[in-house]
Amino acid sequence: MMDRAALRLILLGVFLISASLGVKKKQNVDIYSFYINSTVTSRYATTVITSRVANTLNESQEIQFEVKIPKNAFISKFRMTIEGKTYDGVVKEKEEAQQQYNQAVSRGQSAGLVKSVGRTLEDFKTSVTVAAFSKVTFELTYEELLKRRLGKYELLINAQPMQPVADFKMDVHIQEKPGISFLEVKGDLSTGDLANAIKTTRADKDAWVTFYPTRDQQTKCKSCGENGLNGDMLVTYDVNRQNPNGEIMVSKGYFVHYFAPSNVPRISKNVVFIIDQSGSMSGQKIKQTRLALLRILSDLDEDDHFGLITFDSEVNLWKRELLKATEENLKNAKSFVKEIRDRGATDINAAVLAGVDMIKRHPREGTASILILLTDGDPTTGETNIEKIMANVKEAIGTKFPLYCLGFGYDVNFDFLIKMSLENSGVARRIYEDSDADLQLQGFYEEVAVPLLTDIQLKYPGGSNLTKTSFSLYFNGSEIVVSGQITDNSVESFTTEVIAVSKGSNVTYQDNTMTKDTSDVPPENEDFMQRLWAHLTVKQLLDRQVLLKGQEKEDEKKESLKLSLKYQFVTPLTSMVVTKPQEGDVEVANKPKEGERGGESTADYYDSDLSHYPVQHSLQAAKIIAVDDFDLYDHPLPTYMYDHPLPTYLYDHPLPTFHSNRFLLPVVGQSKPLCFDVPVPHKLRLLQDSASEFSMNGESLSEQNGFHQIAIHYKTNHHLIISTKSISYHNGQDNVEILWGQELTQHNTDGVSLVVLENEMNVTMGNIGVVIISHKKDGVMFLWPAIWEYPKDVNLTGVLGKSDISYVKTNGSQTPTLKMKDKEVKTYLETVSDYRLHSTPTRECWLVPFQAVMEAEISDFTVTQL
Repeated sequence: MMDRAALRLILLGVFLISASLGVKKKQNVDIYSFYINSTVTSRYATTVITSRVANTLNESQEIQFEVKIPKNAFISKFRMTIEGKTYDGVVKEKEEAQQQYNQAVSRGQSAGLVKSVGRTLEDFKTSVTVAAFSKVTFELTYEELLKRRLGKYELLINAQPMQPVADFKMDVHIQEKPGISFLEVKGDLSTGDLANAIKTTRADKDAWVTFYPTRDQQTKCKSCGENGLNGDMLVTYDVNRQNPNGEIMVSKGYFVHYFAPSNVPRISKNVVFIIDQSGSMSGQKIKQTRLALLRILSDLDEDDHFGLITFDSEVNLWKRELLKATEENLKNAKSFVKEIRDRGATDINAAVLAGVDMIKRHPREGTASILILLTDGDPTTGETNIEKIMANVKEAIGTKFPLYCLGFGYDVNFDFLIKMSLENSGVARRIYEDSDADLQLQGFYEEVAVPLLTDIQLKYPGGSNLTKTSFSLYFNGSEIVVSGQITDNSVESFTTEVIAVSKGSNVTYQDNTMTKDTSDVPPENEDFMQRLWAHLTVKQLLDRQVLLKGQEKEDEKKESLKLSLKYQFVTPLTSMVVTKPQEGDVEVANKPKEGERGGESTADYYDSDLSHYPVQHSLQAAKIIAVDDFDLYDHPLPTYMYDHPLPTYLYDHPLPTFHSNRFLLPVVGQSKPLCFDVPVPHKLRLLQDSASEFSMNGESLSEQNGFHQIAIHYKTNHHLIISTKSISYHNGQDNVEILWGQELTQHNTDGVSLVVLENEMNVTMGNIGVVIISHKKDGVMFLWPAIWEYPKDVNLTGVLGKSDISYVKTNGSQTPTLKMKDKEVKTYLETVSDYRLHSTPTRECWLVPFQAVMEAEISDFTVTQL
């Protein structure tokens, strides 16, 4: 009975706007109703996804609910209704939620997870056991403030129910006080026969979009099939802008000011492009960069001035000064761009400082200056200390103009680019390695191509708790948004004042708004203004925390946490806990960091509390070997935790796949080794010997084999960074740079021996020796580490340092079972590739949970920096 079932917890992270409910094809599950309702009031969108499902089998089964939401959104409500009983989510501080999670789980699998999906979405899924012939209703609510780019707002909705649904409805209602100037519906869900299922209705201040496809129509769109809808709907629109002072809305003591004047003369700009041409930019990256630059140069206005800097281990200036964008200068610049070639290391510090110097040496009154940096990697030569680089750049720029940082691909240290751009009034943007990378680069430039105002200050007498009110630049097609509280609710009008610089001259915009006029806010949306203010405030507080330190950072963290809890937003500081009836399972999911495709914690994928296992530290000569990349949905996991099988949805092939690195552990006296998985992406402590001050860490990327970068440190002054592109060694005095594929290279000094072959590197530091092998699979390079030498009395730790493990295979069960440390662990026999060797032989191993082998959680082996 449900009332006697053990309670299970789900910790949800921040997610996005799409929904799908997946089940195994053989299961008799009827998704009889699927509604998506999105209401946009003054750019603030609240979306509710409701899915109603019936289990038509005469036995209970696991049913999965999956949603995709925009990365900019906060989940604010999650609810399940099962057999008439409702289970509501409660947002708690992440640490408190984690404690509750740890206390509740004693065995079972973690199933809920959040991961990035492409460029704009994050994916969340969870599941629940539904009794025979019973029903479940899932309801998810999330909120986002739509951002104006290139003259339009975009509301993105993704739908993928995994089967045609008899009652499928999508309703979008947009309410904008100044009126809607244009509205367009695009995306996969508007193609083919589905276009006939879309209806749009326009009024003065409202627009409605309905999408009610029939079962038959749900199988006949560009990306649809027998599993029904699978795609996005993109609703784009803009509002009328008759008032140059902007749009001000007031409701229940809160206000929001949208400022986006268009009748302003453009400001000519000084723009310097700083382009990474190091060896890692080889191939398609450098080709796409050249193509994008050629297009961007063609878009420069004749009164703009520009400069071009390329860098590797050296900094190369096309011209020492900024040149006017005349036809002749642009022709010569394009010839220079066509000759950009990849080579050498990466000296970001010198390149950016050269760009700053170029602008400062040629000041032009009444113009706007912009630095744009494009790089795909970490600084590897010159000044390589990230903190020192940021300090140098900040001091050089001195708040005079913004720095925009574009990170190409996933090898780049994107945290570094975010901090450096925010410190200098800019933003960081990731450029995805794809066929349209050149268009991504060009698209970013278009957003900053037409500056209209500089040094913008917004003032609100009688306003308090204001969001950001100072902006360095305002670009055509964008929008400045400020929200706050009105101190005195008895006043009848509210004054706004904007002071800015237009082509060297000060301009002022002033306006008054009646505070009692709430006729434009529907009664059901009366609290939207307060929630909009909270949403924007939390977003900006989280951004600022990146730059703060010490007590100031703690104070802002407390404030953003306080607001997240008050408004029940799931943010990077909070998790949502849902209690539901299901035995022995705990689910945890946190908002992914930008650029990561998996959840923040390895427990997002699976977790088991093995704290009752005795911890022993005696080590033998056995070594763990990293062996194979692992696709969970191509290899079903074992039902290993005592008598509790994995949730059935882990076996469903239609679901998105995620990958793991598989590690191999030979066991003395046994012909078959053990193996276990660690989901990617991750940064792992691979090996450590505290006595000799030796450590080795590795970083893996989403959906890729092995490691893309490995760092080895010895004592305080020896640092070796091995990537798939190059090898960098620093000993406190000398810097050695080596590229893979060179002839035999050796380096010996101070107890350190480095031997680099064509696709192998042997490293000895002190009395520990490791080998790093470079492999190539499906055109992608990756690294595998292995230990090949160490004294028997050394106490190694880390994922590769585990030994003292034994097992006995037991009989009497249909499922293979191993006895490990007096505990029975169900297992599964796997065939894997051993990438410790160039020949990559295949081996059979017993697949067991990480916690059963390591007697700790995966999070105990993760590191924040290599």
